[in-house]
Amino acid sequence: MSSNSTFVIVGAGMAGALTAQALRDEGFDGRLLLVGNETDRPYERPPLSKNYLMGTAERESVFVHPADWYAKHDVELRTDTTVTAIDVERREVILDAGEVVTFDQLALATGAEPRRLNIPGADLDGVRYLRRISDSEHLRSDFSRVDRVAIIGGGWIGLETAAAARTAGVEVTLLEQGPLPLQQILGAEIAQVFASLHRANGVDLRGNVEVVAIEGESGVVTGVRLSDGEVVAAGLVIVGVGVLPNVSLAERAG
Repeated sequence: MSSNSTFVIVGAGMAGALTAQALRDEGFDGRLLLVGNETDRPYERPPLSKNYLMGTAERESVFVHPADWYAKHDVELRTDTTVTAIDVERREVILDAGEVVTFDQLALATGAEPRRLNIPGADLDGVRYLRRISDSEHLRSDFSRVDRVAIIGGGWIGLETAAAARTAGVEVTLLEQGPLPLQQILGAEIAQVFASLHRANGVDLRGNVEVVAIEGESGVVTGVRLSDGEVVAAGLVIVGVGVLPNVSLAERAG
């Protein structure tokens, strides 16, 4: 593509940032616009539930590129900006401030968002999801003020936040709908290894349980109610029950 071409990347996460890098590495010399709705520049998400959450990694270490990389490579990085619509026929993206950008090529890297619980009490203060860097920072602060946390979901997010909470000295109850954490992903034999490891490190890991409500007082979480009537006491609830892809922008564009 010539230097008169405009390439727009919607989604300033790791995929968007590496797409921009690949374009420059492969010789694209046109206008390159990278748009993201978060306030931070592109960063990697895996550390948010691992070493960054545990406080063993510096904030700067999670970012895909140094702060000056975008200017050095002539990448227009627009943070805290949302693409509200795409007009495919006119080859235009519309930004939330009303600005219209005409593109020659467009890449969608809009990622996913955590699946939200739809049960009573899900909107109480103290119910947390982990997706963004600010979520990880809030959880680190939470671990310093609560004694007990209930984690709903035994996937990677559930297990990794459980490990971080135990490292911080917090009592952890992990509630998994299936018999073992990660069983659908890794199979029963390896899932049992993970379950045993977490139990050996003090996690009260429970399988085959159904969460029916989150309990609270004065708008703040106090525990999680199970289908058998038991209430698991907790000053914090972390939900890790999967993600949903952000496809609405693409769907509206046809």
